[in-house]
Amino acid sequence: MLARVRASGLKLTPQRLAIARELAGDPTHPTAQELFERLRPAMPTMSFATVYNTLDALAAAGLCVSLSLSPGAARFDANMTPHNHAVCDRCGLVRDVPSCANGEPITELAPCVNAAAPGFSLRAVERIYRGLCEACAADEPTFARTRAGKPR
Repeated sequence: MLARVRASGLKLTPQRLAIARELAGDPTHPTAQELFERLRPAMPTMSFATVYNTLDALAAAGLCVSLSLSPGAARFDANMTPHNHAVCDRCGLVRDVPSCANGEPITELAPCVNAAAPGFSLRAVERIYRGLCEACAADEPTFARTRAGKPR
């Protein structure tokens, strides 16, 4: 990610380097607040605004994406390859799910989308899988006895 930050033309300040490193090494799709709290001990003078503005600049440069996958603050994802997400309904855990190679191509989905939203220009398709992560499912015995929350 650091090479991509350099190539994007963004100035590499110590704060931006730290934020980019932390984001790139974190598969949990952290919030700006989570990144701020992790980095604050090593950079006590860095403000929350610096973290948020850096994430905004990284997103504007196409180096990460801001996601609204569950209630609460936006999460940031540095994985820019096409993929889907699994989101835990209880704890909010987010994990990347590889896109299936046999998924419908955008060209096949565009007519359906245009029927619902005329003139809409389809750029990407993402699926969000919702349910319970392993830890939350283990804490909820009724969910474990059902299939996707429905009685068997």
